[in-house]
Amino acid sequence: MFSPEADFFKQIPTDPGVYIMKGAKEKVIYVGKANNLRQRVRQYFSKGGDERYFVASGLLAKKLKSIDTVVVANEKEALLLENHLIKEHQPKFNVNLRDDKQYLVLRIDTKKKYPRLQAVRNIRKDGAKYFGPYHSASSCRETMRTINKHFQLRTCTDHVLATRKRVCLQYQIGRCCGPCVHDVPAAEYQEEISAVSDFLRGNQKALQKTLSARMKKLSEEEAFESAAKVRDSLQALERVLDKQMVVQANAIDQDIFAYHRIGASIHLAVLFVRNGKLMGRRVVHHKNDEFDDKEILGDFLTRHYDSGAFVPKEILLTHKLSNAESIQEWLTEISKRKVALLVPERGDKVRLLEMAQQNAKSAASTHVSDRSDTETKLEQIRDRLSLSRIPRLIECFDIAHVQGTDTVASRVVFRDGKPDKKRYKRYNIKNDQNDDYASMYEVITRRMTRALNAEEGSDWEMPDLLIVDGGKGQLGSAIAALDDLGIDHESESGTNVVALAKERKNRHAPERVFRPKVKDAYVLRKNSHELHLLTHLRDEAHRFANSFHGSKRRKRALKSELDSIAGVGPTRKRNLLLKFGSVEGIRNASVVEVASTPGVPLAIAQLVVETLNKQSS
Repeated sequence: MFSPEADFFKQIPTDPGVYIMKGAKEKVIYVGKANNLRQRVRQYFSKGGDERYFVASGLLAKKLKSIDTVVVANEKEALLLENHLIKEHQPKFNVNLRDDKQYLVLRIDTKKKYPRLQAVRNIRKDGAKYFGPYHSASSCRETMRTINKHFQLRTCTDHVLATRKRVCLQYQIGRCCGPCVHDVPAAEYQEEISAVSDFLRGNQKALQKTLSARMKKLSEEEAFESAAKVRDSLQALERVLDKQMVVQANAIDQDIFAYHRIGASIHLAVLFVRNGKLMGRRVVHHKNDEFDDKEILGDFLTRHYDSGAFVPKEILLTHKLSNAESIQEWLTEISKRKVALLVPERGDKVRLLEMAQQNAKSAASTHVSDRSDTETKLEQIRDRLSLSRIPRLIECFDIAHVQGTDTVASRVVFRDGKPDKKRYKRYNIKNDQNDDYASMYEVITRRMTRALNAEEGSDWEMPDLLIVDGGKGQLGSAIAALDDLGIDHESESGTNVVALAKERKNRHAPERVFRPKVKDAYVLRKNSHELHLLTHLRDEAHRFANSFHGSKRRKRALKSELDSIAGVGPTRKRNLLLKFGSVEGIRNASVVEVASTPGVPLAIAQLVVETLNKQSS
C-alpha cells in the first residue's frame, strides 16, 4: 500500500496542473487536475479528504505505486491536458462514460472538391462537418434518402468517382450532377453542400432563401422545368422541417445537458436544439463509482465537444461547474465565437432542462443491469456495513401512529436489490402503550415467529438483513425480540440487523446506520449504492406504513361519528353516504334533506343532524 512520507507533499508544487497516479509496471490508474496540486494530492491521504468508494476503501492506495505531476499555466490548460491523458491511458479509476448505444451521425468532408454525405458511427477531429447524432438508424437513413432525393450530391465512393467513365443511374434520374464524368464547377457544388448543411441544421430560413434564389435564376433563364423541380423540392423540404418539434421560440442553437442518478449509477443526456427545433439526443451511462455530479457532468461535456461535435451558442446545464470559466473559454476558442454556459432558473430554458432530465430518467429506467452489476452492489453493502453475508433478501420495518392512536407497522421486502411487492405486509399493533419500542418488539416478534414455524421455501424465510427505521432504541427492541425467540443474529450464518436513522434537526446531515455492539454509527457516503438502497427501503417502508395508518384513521373517524348514533345501521349509513358523499356533507345538510334519504325517517334524521353538529362543536 502506498504510504507517503512526511516530506513527500513538500516536493509537490502548489501550481495548477495535472497529477498522474501510477500502479504496477508504471501503468496509469488515475489522472486528475487541480488549481493547487499539493493541496489536492494531500486530500487523498487525509482522513475524510475524499469519500469516494475507491479512495475511502483503500482500493486506490493498494494499487498505487507512484505519483507524477505536470505543471501548466492555468486551469484551462489543466483541463485539456487531463482530458488528453484520460483518452490516451484509459485509467481504471477515472470516470468511464459509455453510450447507451452507438449513434449514427452524418458526415460531410468539406476538404474534398466534391464531398458526399456519409452515415458514420464516430465523430473524429478531421475537419469534416458532422450532423446528429440520430438515436435511431431508421431516422438517419430516412434523412439521407430525403437529401438524395432533393439535392444533387454524389453517392458513390471516392474510388468510383475517380475511375467511372460513364454517368450512373442517379444522374439519369436527376439525383446527381455527375461530377465523375462532367466538369461540374466546384462553386456550384459547394452551394449544394451549403443547402444540405442548412437542411441538416434545421435552418429553414437560410434554406428557403437559397432555393428560392435558385428557382428565380432558373426561371429567368427560362429553364422552367428545372425551376419547377426546385419548387417541388423546396415545398417537400419545408414539410419535413415543419414536422420537427419546436421547443424554443427563439431560433437559436442550444445543447441541453442533464442527468438522473440512482445511487452510484448515473445517466447523462444531452439534447440538440438547432434553430429552436429539437434535432436529436445522446445518452451516456456511468456506474459503480461515487464521483460528484458536477465532476461527471463536466467530464461528459468536455469529452463530448473534444470529440469534434458542433458547439452551439448556448449550453444549458443543471448545475454550475466548478471550472465553468475555463470550459467556456476553451469552447469559445474552438468554435471561434462566444459560447455561453447557462444554469437557467425560470422560463422556457428550465422546461428544456426538465425535458433533458426526463430523457436521462427514461434511459435509466430502461437500462437493465446484469447479474454481475447487482452482485457488485450487494457486495459493497456487505463490506461497508460489515455484514456476515451478501444481503440478497432484505426486510425493512417502520411504525406509524399519531400520538399513540391507530398504531400500525409495515414490512417491505427487497430481493437482489429490487422491491418484491407481493411480500409486503401491514400490521395492526395490538399493544396500546404509545410506545414505539414496544411496537417494534411486537412486529419483529410476530414476523420472526412466522419464520420459525414456516416450511422451507415459503415466503416467510429468514432475511439476510433486517432493517428497522430509527436509532439505537429501535435496534435494541429488534435485538430483544430476536433474543427472546432464540434467533441467531451474531454468527456468520445468522440474520444481520441494523437501524437506519436520519438526523431530524438537520435534514442535510448524512444518514447513519447503527449496528449491534458497535458504539459509533456508520455514516453512509453521498452517491453510494448502500445509501441509495437503504434509504429507498426506509422510504418505501415509511410510505407503506403511512398509507395504512391514514386509511385506518379515516375508517375510525367515519365509524365514531355515524356508528355511535342510535338507529343508524349499516344500510342507513350506506344510503346517507351515497347521497351526501361524506360525513361533512351530512353535517351541512338540513333535517329535511337528510329525511329525504331512502330508509331514514324524520326522527332519525333530526337525531343524526343534532349528533353530528354536537360532535363538531
